[in-house]
Amino acid sequence: MRSANFQRSIWDDSYIQSLKSDYTGESYVEQVNKMKINVKMMLDSTVDHVKQLELIDTLQRLGLSYHFKEEIQRMIESLYDTICSDNKWKNSMDFNLYATALGFRILRQHGYKISQDVFCSFQDEKGNFKACISDDIKGMLHLYEATFLMVRGENVLEDARKFTSVYLKLCVEQNQDQDRVLLELVSHALELPLHWRLLRIEARWFIDVYERTQGMNPTLLEFAKLDFNMVQAMHQEDLRHDSSWWTSSGLPETLCFTRDGLMENYLWAVGLGFEPQFGYMRRMNTKVHQLLTTVDDVYDIYGTLDELEVFTDVIQRWDIDAIEQLPDYMKMTFFTVYNAMNEIAFTALKEQGLNIIPCLKRVWGDLSKRYILEAKWFYSGYKPTLEEYLENGWVSITAPVILIHAYLVSTPLSKEALESLPEYPDIIRHPSMIVRLADDLGTSSHEIKRGDNPKSIQCYMNETGSSEEEAREHIHYLISETWKKINEEQLDADSPWPPIFKEIALNIARTSQAMYLYGDGHASQDHNVKARMESLFVTPIP
Repeated sequence: MRSANFQRSIWDDSYIQSLKSDYTGESYVEQVNKMKINVKMMLDSTVDHVKQLELIDTLQRLGLSYHFKEEIQRMIESLYDTICSDNKWKNSMDFNLYATALGFRILRQHGYKISQDVFCSFQDEKGNFKACISDDIKGMLHLYEATFLMVRGENVLEDARKFTSVYLKLCVEQNQDQDRVLLELVSHALELPLHWRLLRIEARWFIDVYERTQGMNPTLLEFAKLDFNMVQAMHQEDLRHDSSWWTSSGLPETLCFTRDGLMENYLWAVGLGFEPQFGYMRRMNTKVHQLLTTVDDVYDIYGTLDELEVFTDVIQRWDIDAIEQLPDYMKMTFFTVYNAMNEIAFTALKEQGLNIIPCLKRVWGDLSKRYILEAKWFYSGYKPTLEEYLENGWVSITAPVILIHAYLVSTPLSKEALESLPEYPDIIRHPSMIVRLADDLGTSSHEIKRGDNPKSIQCYMNETGSSEEEAREHIHYLISETWKKINEEQLDADSPWPPIFKEIALNIARTSQAMYLYGDGHASQDHNVKARMESLFVTPIP
């Protein structure tokens, strides 16, 4: 049997149960309600188009926009009608680079397919971007950010990304005597664009930056801090609930080989939806993610091939009587999964009158088939092609299972959706591919050292004879191309999927980019991971 030598979690149950916040109770709710009234008045009284866009952008980045969905939607519709009807874009926004890029990004984020042609006036007759616009660092930054909402075939935006990234990198390297906060925003964007960032981590970072921004609005800053701390108190409540469940399951003690990463799994759930109304989804998804991590470790680390084949058969049959064939640790694992799924299914039946067990059975069965194929590759020493690896790997990374469970516990259900979900429509397929590729970039070095199956990077190297650096570059390219497909799905006005689920699907891709940005943020206990968890779930903003 192999061992991954996972470190024990520094966030044990006694620590999680000790988490408490002062930011609960009616007095804080009253403060927030007063601030909401002030911000609504701000939204109503702002008439300048650029100022409207800036206010929406600030509310989004501070993590406050969920309070004002209807007001923002009305403002966006008005902006779209005014700016885009009859080609009034130029006159309405003075057509400078900053305003155009900000308007393009905000409108696309809200589902409006604004044409890339709005940037053509910043190009010369040959179609190259004019060198003179590089003096406008703020405009260049917003143009760079806007390009990450492109879809396939948008060559103007492709050129804009190349053009802006060269100048922005130069700007940071030369440490030009600019606004220090602006330089910080540029460095942040070059590390990972705003469109790809996990909303909750971004809000925590941006609150600190906004405090140092010239002309910042003190009301918005105070509101953002208070709201963050109040939502953090709700997140602590979720954590205490899920930690009690995980400890009482007995699996952390029985399966000493598996990752005990409840806090990290909870971050994935927060990534899908941090807002107060998603409490049930977060709690259920944390359970699902913890169980998926456990089953993954059974396949990857502990089970023999013979045991795994029987385990796969039991999962596919979804038959509790069949567990007698399994060793004790597998019995415990399957029983815990089975009970958790029945709990989710019971709630769906009680509240929506639909039996979701067939859907759950299919997705867990399919996942087990993907796992056993990878186990067979490992034991036989087979080296898959990159195409073979990814065709299996975008499902074995578990993102489809997580998204399907999120759909089942967050939206009104229909029989049509329950039948189509296990077929993995594009809204599930594309974000799952991002999770697979981001995971490979962050974890492949560790996993190759311990003798695991080759990941996408190694498959590409084996196939092409390229260096690791070239292979990583290719995986970054695949991520960028897949994001274009996700953007297309988000802009599809005829999509059958509810807006809540479209946002959740987008968010799982964002979460993976955050989790693996500095390595394996899921299994590592390093200083960066610890500091991030503390800032999100432990320490309120002063």
